[in-house]
Amino acid sequence: MLNQTIKPKQPKAEIELPKRIDIIYSDVQRENFPTEALYITEKDADKDARLIGEYLSIMGISVQLYPGNAELPERLRENRPEMVINLVDSVKGVESLASAIPGVLELLDIPYTGADILGLSLDTNKFLVKKLLQQNGIPVPYYQLVNKPDDLLDPMLRYPLISKLNAIHGSVEITREAVSETEKQLRKRLRYLIRTYKQPVLVEEFISGREITAIVLHEKKKKVYLAEKVFSHPDEKYVFLTFEDQWLSEANQAFHYTKYDDPLLAEYVKKAFNVTGMADYAKFDVRLDQSGRYFFIDTNCNPAFGPKESDVALSLILDLYGISFFEILKHLIVNTARDAARKKRGAAQEIKATTH
Repeated sequence: MLNQTIKPKQPKAEIELPKRIDIIYSDVQRENFPTEALYITEKDADKDARLIGEYLSIMGISVQLYPGNAELPERLRENRPEMVINLVDSVKGVESLASAIPGVLELLDIPYTGADILGLSLDTNKFLVKKLLQQNGIPVPYYQLVNKPDDLLDPMLRYPLISKLNAIHGSVEITREAVSETEKQLRKRLRYLIRTYKQPVLVEEFISGREITAIVLHEKKKKVYLAEKVFSHPDEKYVFLTFEDQWLSEANQAFHYTKYDDPLLAEYVKKAFNVTGMADYAKFDVRLDQSGRYFFIDTNCNPAFGPKESDVALSLILDLYGISFFEILKHLIVNTARDAARKKRGAAQEIKATTH
């Protein structure tokens, strides 16, 4: 339990905080996940939700928690929360089904945090996100979507190549074997990924160089907070954060964050946030090659959310900038309440216009 004597810093807000906020989290059942690795990324969903609930309680907000499953619509109808914090990353073990949660909340006119149906749907199609970024002038590595292990490869691709599941996040299957130096290695990797997860694989050129993580916190304006991942073993042939580093090792063994600043990258990040349909908060991973060029290698709407002790990028990076989790929560809630009020005013104006 949190120390109840903690005094949250109170940022100014012209909108009164809700008296009650419900938290929805992933209903995690091991049988719904094709691999142990995928299950590991979500197995603590209920525990993470409870921890956030403790912070809200300290802020004087009443909290109820429930899983995002088939019983959710009825529970929401009965309980009628003022607002919902949506932490659902998957439904029945499938990430793409998480976009159903904002749909339920929209139907019931309940304000919620994070991306809407469109944003969450885009987030589970890495290939489409790459296309959107590329067409809007945001640099990405050269890439190809592979649907079958024996698909013809684009001759423009240059090894080494890294293979990523197109519809799954959380660094699942980002292991040392994810990087291929030859076509033989790549074909073997593609066969394993496609047969195991029954989905296409995004293959892209591996960018050697520094790695920057960007956090966007949308208040009245979008604010970008940049931090460089300083890896513990920079002399390895391919330096990147593996699944094992993120989920199976002790915290901060593989890398630590330091502040990073570049207005150009911040502008790229803001544009990426807009074109991919994100809302409230987001995370982007960017590589800086030896020529000083940026390449967006990963995007996450509704990234892992929690306080610093949860060891999530959002809070670790914002802590570098002196922003506590209480402040993050307050900004998130105020932004959601402000958007809901704006939407209600817009609907009222439309009704008024049609009746005159």
